[in-house]
Amino acid sequence: MSTLDEKVLRVFGDVAVDKRLAKLEVVSRLPRFIAEYLISRYYHSDSVNWINKLAKVVEEYYPDPRDKDRVLSKAKREGRITLIDEYKVVVNLKKNMYFLHIPNLQIYDALVSESIVERYERILSGLWGIGVLEYRPELAEVAMSRGRDKPSFTPLILVEFEPFQVYNIDVKAFIEGRRAFTTQEWIDLLIKSIGLNPSMYSERQKLLLLIRLVPLIEGNVNLMELGPRATGKTYLYRNISYYTRIYAGGTISAARLFYDARLRILGDIGTRDAVIFDEIARVKFTNPDEVVAKLKDYMVDGFFERGQLKRAHSDCSLVFIGNIELSSKGILGSIIDYLPGFMKDTAFLDRIHGLLPGWELPKILRSDIHLAQGYGLATDYLSEILHRMRAYSFETLVEQHVELVDNYTIRDEKAVKKLLSGTIKLVYPHGEFDNRELKKIIDIVVELRQNVVNILSELAPHEFPRKRLSAQVLG
Repeated sequence: MSTLDEKVLRVFGDVAVDKRLAKLEVVSRLPRFIAEYLISRYYHSDSVNWINKLAKVVEEYYPDPRDKDRVLSKAKREGRITLIDEYKVVVNLKKNMYFLHIPNLQIYDALVSESIVERYERILSGLWGIGVLEYRPELAEVAMSRGRDKPSFTPLILVEFEPFQVYNIDVKAFIEGRRAFTTQEWIDLLIKSIGLNPSMYSERQKLLLLIRLVPLIEGNVNLMELGPRATGKTYLYRNISYYTRIYAGGTISAARLFYDARLRILGDIGTRDAVIFDEIARVKFTNPDEVVAKLKDYMVDGFFERGQLKRAHSDCSLVFIGNIELSSKGILGSIIDYLPGFMKDTAFLDRIHGLLPGWELPKILRSDIHLAQGYGLATDYLSEILHRMRAYSFETLVEQHVELVDNYTIRDEKAVKKLLSGTIKLVYPHGEFDNRELKKIIDIVVELRQNVVNILSELAPHEFPRKRLSAQVLG
């Protein structure tokens, strides 16, 4: 065990996990934040059977979606089943009912005990856990006896539920824990916590990896990352946080993003910490004019409206990801060739706070070399910390210690300050830093905004003349 591993265990105790265990085949189908939760629950260093127990739990309670009918048959035969899933409850006021979504069974109209909704309110936006579902055919019979040809629901009801995510988190303990580590130790710990091996990355590359987390810890950040495949872009957002929604292909509607006027429910931007548009060159919208216009409005200040919904606000961040290989046209030419039409609109592009140069990050090819070894923070714990620290403001700290130099527009200034606030939260959550170390972070963040400025200048040189942004540490 390394010195850093010993320190992580000493400072963070139960929320530290051996990241090598997360690579076990028995949990490979589960999101990483759930896999690590189950590992920490069943792992016993003095037991040789813990892996078998874990494998049995996953096999029995997290069936493959192709086994849907087998599971439903068991429910019909035995009257109850136990399932691991991301349960979600929606409210139907017209019918005065709660409906339960069970994604693994492709069921979206099951029932749920109201006591569960009252106790675990977060299930209204989706919550991973282990649930006991009872088959109640008599509920359907009652509905039919009231003159209905068929019931408006599936007669499965969630009667017991145990959430997986960590609840009783002390953010102040996390912040105080930072004081036990040097900056480099802390950065390495965060890199290991997201499942990667810090020894495979340079100092600059580590900071770029951490900036991927900024949209999760800072509200209303608009980030773009372009780079080759297999660098972990999509993997991170899918596995590090359960507060994200990823659009990977398909057609996206304004109802899914903002507000469904028919169902009267908020879309993903209204309920998530971050919405990720994967492979942006293939993104399609049902009504491009409406969706793009609303996205542009939202990206300014976090407000949106649609239909009967007037002036709603969200702090959901937006992340735009693309897989590109640099061509003979150079970086700028390759980017412009790749961008979809709606992102070549300078008004849209100017609202993106920074372009992360994913082409500088190495591909993740071998698990024994590129993935984390030793102890890091449990992913479900880190996910909850990132979520709760969105409520913390570091804007005053940025104002006090950072001076922006040269020709900053209002959007340039907002972009740099947003990205800086989020990055400082990650690296210096206790608010203490060395000015030389802070300058390295400032330079990279300003560079990310400079990348956007360069594209704007290439697309519309008269509207966006060439300029160079810079910043310095005060005091």
